[in-house]
Amino acid sequence: MELQDPKMNGDLPAGAVGCRQEREGFLHSHNSAPGRKSAEFMDFEGKTSFGMSVFNLSNAIMGSGILGLAYAMAHTGVLFFLVLLLCIALLSSYSIHLLLTCAGVVGIRAYEQLGQRALGPVGKVVVAMVICLHNVGAMSSYLFIIKSELPLVIGTFLEMDPNGSWFLNGNLLIIMVSVLIILPLALMRHLGYLGYTSGLSLTCMLFFLISVIYKKFHISCDVGHNETAAESKSPPVHPIQGLNVSCEAQMFTVDSQMFYTVPIMAFAFVCHPEVLPIYTELCRPSKRRMQAVANVSIGAMFCMYALTATFGYLTFYSSVEAEMLQMYSQKDLLILCVRLAVLLAVTLTVPVVLFPIRRALQQLLFPSKAFSWLRHVAIAVILLILVNVLVIYVPTIRDIFGVIGSTSAPSLIFILPSVFYLRIVPSEVEPLSSWPKIQALCFGVLGVLFMVISLGFMFFNWATGRSHVSGH
Repeated sequence: MELQDPKMNGDLPAGAVGCRQEREGFLHSHNSAPGRKSAEFMDFEGKTSFGMSVFNLSNAIMGSGILGLAYAMAHTGVLFFLVLLLCIALLSSYSIHLLLTCAGVVGIRAYEQLGQRALGPVGKVVVAMVICLHNVGAMSSYLFIIKSELPLVIGTFLEMDPNGSWFLNGNLLIIMVSVLIILPLALMRHLGYLGYTSGLSLTCMLFFLISVIYKKFHISCDVGHNETAAESKSPPVHPIQGLNVSCEAQMFTVDSQMFYTVPIMAFAFVCHPEVLPIYTELCRPSKRRMQAVANVSIGAMFCMYALTATFGYLTFYSSVEAEMLQMYSQKDLLILCVRLAVLLAVTLTVPVVLFPIRRALQQLLFPSKAFSWLRHVAIAVILLILVNVLVIYVPTIRDIFGVIGSTSAPSLIFILPSVFYLRIVPSEVEPLSSWPKIQALCFGVLGVLFMVISLGFMFFNWATGRSHVSGH
């Protein structure tokens, strides 16, 4: 059942009067005059076109998770992976539907504000902490890419072995990049270059996809394995029980690493904190129009993810690593350009991801305090130290994808939107026994089960040492 559009003249049920009052004056009209009705959420006319909104939301979806999708396919099989990816995409679209419905009821345009409206001050704290956790995970994944790729790029330019020089140590390089590049950018009060960084990131990932497809037809399976192993001087990959180690694609595979795959896919589709701000800026905003933006964006990213995973897997098969760029030759000029593009994109994106964490922490810990440069700098420094320590001691990017994908991703995609819908939509509009409310409840339960099962199997693998069987 569709909720009534607030722009229409129809009345909401009596129990929703409070919701109408919350909408009043939420977004102020530029031409407000005495005696004129206050502008409501849906009356606000943004200036962003449909196409640009799709671009912005697609960029919010796109992230470092794309590098781990071929690894996910290697541990599920081609068909099983594509089915799981499609399910995650559809569920992500449904969760955006829940968010837009809640925003239309109460006129709220921020994820944290929905949390406060649904659960009070505790809800705002919970939502802010979940978003912080997810962004810390995103920062960690970006720095891990710098840690693994920057030594290869510098070693290629200097014609040196990255494993034989102390100044090409990945841990040292991420500290230097954090201090010399990321920290100065993170100390800015405003992110004026955000739009340029967003466009650059999406362009780099498109370049990455095109290169993966191109290389599939220029690297044989055996050559790809032997060349990479020889250059990295790493031990050969050991066969994994139940996993195909030949140059043949498996349609369906189940092994102990499979429980990392769904969290990686969930991590790759998280964009929900950005949905409502994009909704607010959309030209001629309506729930249906914004849902169309979400569907087009998710559909485009599904195609991009599916192509990247499929061609990456069909290049390296069962030996593909959780960070797929590691599989390519260090001397390949095209891959060198890809590495440079990805490094530039992730380096400039880390400060962008740090900003909402700092804003959330300031609102939670110092809500009534005026701006302070000391506090502004201290939070940035502490966050960067925390993330650097995390990246230095976490063995693989797969663990970052797995943990964040099993905690913050199901919370943002499944659990919180369903809780918001159950708590915010008035019972007079949708009774608790109605099919939409039952769907939302089942959706939230699915998220809890997904979180518990994924974390349980990952902790079991860590405890038994099986997480290192693959050698990644």
